[in-house]
Amino acid sequence: MRTHLQASMAGGDQTSRRIEDYDYDLPPELIAQHPATARELSRLLVLDRSSGALIHSRFDRIGEYLRPGDLLVVNDTRVVPARLLGHKPSGGRVELLVLDPYTPPELGKTQGYCCLAKASKPVRQGQIMEFSEGVRAEVIRASGDGKVQVRFPDTTNIVEVLDRIGRTPLPPYIERETAEDSREDLICYQTEYAKHPGAVAAPTAGLHFTKPLLKRLSQAGIETSALTLHVGYGTFSPIRCEDFRQHRMHPEFIELGEETANAVNRARSENRRVVAVGTTVVRTLEWVFAKRGEVEPFRGMCDHFIYPGYRFEVVGSMVTNFHIPKSSLILLVSAFAGRGQILSAYREAVRERYRFFSYGDAMLIL
Repeated sequence: MRTHLQASMAGGDQTSRRIEDYDYDLPPELIAQHPATARELSRLLVLDRSSGALIHSRFDRIGEYLRPGDLLVVNDTRVVPARLLGHKPSGGRVELLVLDPYTPPELGKTQGYCCLAKASKPVRQGQIMEFSEGVRAEVIRASGDGKVQVRFPDTTNIVEVLDRIGRTPLPPYIERETAEDSREDLICYQTEYAKHPGAVAAPTAGLHFTKPLLKRLSQAGIETSALTLHVGYGTFSPIRCEDFRQHRMHPEFIELGEETANAVNRARSENRRVVAVGTTVVRTLEWVFAKRGEVEPFRGMCDHFIYPGYRFEVVGSMVTNFHIPKSSLILLVSAFAGRGQILSAYREAVRERYRFFSYGDAMLIL
């Protein structure tokens, strides 16, 4: 039974294990700092894996490249405004990023929440930090690497507190100077079908979909189902190993319900295509299959690392954004479409001035 990828190297692009070979030149001005004026009006680059053909289109026309019977699987996690700005008893400023807001309240009360802490001096065990509206946090463990375990003694519902006083945890490449600057992010850095709170980063491929677009796709015979992966901050962690096979993914919570598992199995049995909306959906479906040998309901942690050479068992097509060079995400799409085709498509996207990363444009890989 497979867990990580090491036991699944059957086919695909196996020409390089060097992370440096998954780099590309990206002018900084192509990193999208704000969302598109309308979600479904983002640009769409369509890549046909079988022929290598590239088509320049627009996201609201994605239905032209899908077919009746396709099953779209989306990630319905909701981004929690998990950044807290406050101060220590000394008056020094402190920022907390709650990394696991999905932790059940009863566990949060006892074991606390894992956070990234940023302050002029490292926070220490036993310190009390204060935030807006009298919210307090007690450091119950400090590891010395910026991570701390924190308890909120005055609340039993951390998500409610964060929704009230927290800020959107944007990726490091999106710059905001003030809270006023980031007001649009409360809405835009969230899919329209977000349901289950717990993510600290958005499943960005889903940002392009609107409810009217999903309705049009449904009317065209395209089915939609949902699963949950609470995207963690580790999604932005660089790969620091020269041989990327030594990299370890940060575990993230996933939940695949019976209804979606059944929908995926029906589609596969009927030779209909499973179209994953985002790399988070790809990793969830492939992880469950790797763990169980089939797609079935699952609730737990996922650290599936997919890189070139992987044999995909479930996903037949994917919607995705343009990813950071030398990242686990560009490795995943390279595993799906081949390193050469992906880097060629990215070069074309740069030439055509597509917008990159979280708020950027989209790809459909067929």
